[in-house]
Amino acid sequence: MRILFLSDNFPPEYNAPATRTYEHCREWVKLGASVTVITCFPNFPQGKIFSGYKNRLYQKDYLDGIEVIRVWSFISSNKGFFKRTIDFLSYAFMAFFVGLRVKTDVIIATSPQFFTAVSGFCLSVFKRKKWIMEVRDLWPESISAVNAVKTSIILKWLEKLELYLYKRSTKIIVVTDAFKENITGRGIPEGKIHVVKNGANLSLFKPRSINDSIKQKLNINGSFIIGYIGTHGLAHSLNFIVRSLNKINDDGIKFLFVGDGAEKENVVQLAKKLALDNVIFSDPIEKNEVPNYLSVVDVALVPLRRSNTFKSVIPSKIFESAAMGKPILLGVDGESRRIIEKYNAGLFFEPENENDFVKKVKQIKDKSATGQFVKGCADLASDFDRNKLAQEMFYVIKNVRGSS
Repeated sequence: MRILFLSDNFPPEYNAPATRTYEHCREWVKLGASVTVITCFPNFPQGKIFSGYKNRLYQKDYLDGIEVIRVWSFISSNKGFFKRTIDFLSYAFMAFFVGLRVKTDVIIATSPQFFTAVSGFCLSVFKRKKWIMEVRDLWPESISAVNAVKTSIILKWLEKLELYLYKRSTKIIVVTDAFKENITGRGIPEGKIHVVKNGANLSLFKPRSINDSIKQKLNINGSFIIGYIGTHGLAHSLNFIVRSLNKINDDGIKFLFVGDGAEKENVVQLAKKLALDNVIFSDPIEKNEVPNYLSVVDVALVPLRRSNTFKSVIPSKIFESAAMGKPILLGVDGESRRIIEKYNAGLFFEPENENDFVKKVKQIKDKSATGQFVKGCADLASDFDRNKLAQEMFYVIKNVRGSS
């Protein structure tokens, strides 16, 4: 079986979409598929081409048996609606034209953003192949939730396009049960939608000894570390977290932020303005370094902004942190909260509620000392093994191809 996968994020980019796409495609190659990924040159989230790459018109190479085709796109940092839209559209056009020359049995296009899905749909028409739309975010609903677009006319047009793509896809794969409920509630048949949740690569994320060199580098010896590792974006509510830190009356607790994104500079400047001495910022790291940094963390912080939209998402940080045996301090209500509480893998605080956040910081420090969350984290990780989930998605793809 030949699979053509469209995704504008792919390693060496280290965000959740890049990781999910790579780990799924790698597993499909092991299962006997021929997989081609069309992506752009790595630049997320800073909008700068990674060292060793140039923004060429076309480049082909291989990664763990996956054929990777990189195409030119307009490069923009992960901020500013207009430039980002041009970025998305340029990749979508290039992916379509290059995809016309790729032989395939089935096409998969992943969102957000769903201009990628538009390319997948157009390729399916021209190549007369069935296509699967993978929905990792309810876009444009999610951009409305962070006030990235305030023009209702644009949002209504994007919502019409979203629904059109749902209707024209052969199958839809979503990452949460709530996404499925949302889409079926808009008239899409339930049998057309399959849930394949995010998970963790258990060969990479597993309990390990503390990396002493990182502790020394960050100067965090003797402290209880609550760590956030990932994109510092509009959705992640890190400004709220930083504003709350001067209410933490425990000199033994420090907060570690590792990564970059549209809000990184604002968060750093806020910490300086508040003269905080319990916060540490570190540069972004490659994906294979994340477990080493998680090893020095006592609790993993997973926050999002207060929004009904985010009650339907499950951040992948939950699964990776649990696989490392790190309890989760979760500021995401809805389906994520239900998972954490079902497995007893950490504590939930109400998003952007300062009093509840401060209270839960103290509680999770006390409870973590007793090892209360260890078994829950292990059980959660086992149930969300990325390889098992990739195999589950593979059989959905085979059924689509078999029905051609």
